[in-house]
Amino acid sequence: MSAPSGIRIISDVQSLEEINGTPSPTILVKKIHTFDRHARAFIERSPFVILSTASDSGNDASPRGDAPGFVKCLEDSTLLIPERPGNQIADSLRNIIERPATGLLFLIPGMNETLRVNGDAYVTDHAPYLDALTARGKTPKLAIVMKVTEIYLHCAKAFVRSSLWDPSKHMERSELPTLGRMILEQINGEPPSRELEDNVDQALSDDIRDNLY
Repeated sequence: MSAPSGIRIISDVQSLEEINGTPSPTILVKKIHTFDRHARAFIERSPFVILSTASDSGNDASPRGDAPGFVKCLEDSTLLIPERPGNQIADSLRNIIERPATGLLFLIPGMNETLRVNGDAYVTDHAPYLDALTARGKTPKLAIVMKVTEIYLHCAKAFVRSSLWDPSKHMERSELPTLGRMILEQINGEPPSRELEDNVDQALSDDIRDNLY
C-alpha cells in the first residue's frame, strides 16, 4: 500500500516497536490455546461476535448475533458457528474457503471486556453440526467450524473511551437517514423519492421479519 508524498509508512516490526513499545511477559502469558472455564462462560453468555476473515481479494469483518450461547464450544479448542440467512453475498464464507485464518471478537452487552479468539476455520454442511445449531425450529444450511489457536481476554480501554454501553451517549436514530435511503443514495448518487425510500425500507423490514432464521 502506498501513501501520499511526505507520509511515513511504518513498514517493519523494529520501527513499530521503537514507537509503540513491546508487550510485557505478563501480557503475553494471558494468551491461551484451549478453552478454560472463563472463556467458555464468556462465549456462553455472548449474543454477539464479530467475525474477521481475509482473502487475496480483500478483508471482511462481519457481525454475527443470536441468543447467548449461539456459538458452541465443541471441544477444548473447537468452535461451531451458525451461518444464519443473510444477503447471500457470503464474503466471510468465500474468504474462509480461500484462506482459513479467522478471528473472532465476542461481546457481552454492558461488559467492557471482550474475548478474542483466533484460529483456522472451514465451512461445512455436516448434518449433526447443523442440527446442534437449530434455532426457533430452523436449521441453518451451513456452519463454520473454527480450530482455535489463540484465546485471550481483552481489557476494557476501548469501551471505556467510547462509552459504548452508556445510554446517555447513544445517538438518536433520527440523526442518520434510514438504511433504505442511505443505500439508494450510495447506488444512485442522489436522494431517492420518498416513495422509493419507503418501499426499500419496507422490503428490508419484511426481510428481517420473514428471513431471520
